[in-house]
Amino acid sequence: MYTYLNTLHSYWAYFTLFILVVAVINAVAGLSSNKEYTMAKDLRIGLFALIFSHIQLVLGLILYFVTPLFEAWKAGGVMGDSLLRLLLVEHPFVNILAIALITIGWSKHKKETTSKGKFKKIAVFYGLGLVLILSRIPYHLWFD
Repeated sequence: MYTYLNTLHSYWAYFTLFILVVAVINAVAGLSSNKEYTMAKDLRIGLFALIFSHIQLVLGLILYFVTPLFEAWKAGGVMGDSLLRLLLVEHPFVNILAIALITIGWSKHKKETTSKGKFKKIAVFYGLGLVLILSRIPYHLWFD
């Protein structure tokens, strides 16, 4: 089960990162060109980014508790080992924070009445979430 979940979590990350990048670029483009926020395109892009990131979070949380590395908490020394600290502390904490920012951005954008305000909330909050996610990806494990 661990191997399957780990593979799914890794591949789903590509989809999540792609749609988050698309959502941020769409929001920045909409903000800079003063275009109207549309329900057909702009809302769906933001919503898919929100949904994909939440699915990634759920997969990650399940994976966190079934990983064999979780046993390292019992043995101690997690904070002294940079790889264990990244995988068991930094990656989960920062990504939970990133998904919280994305969720806050989605909620705040819905309360905006202008297109500029909607695009701005998506661009700022989704952009911050994306930067946080990109900062804590264990790239050396991803490309092995």
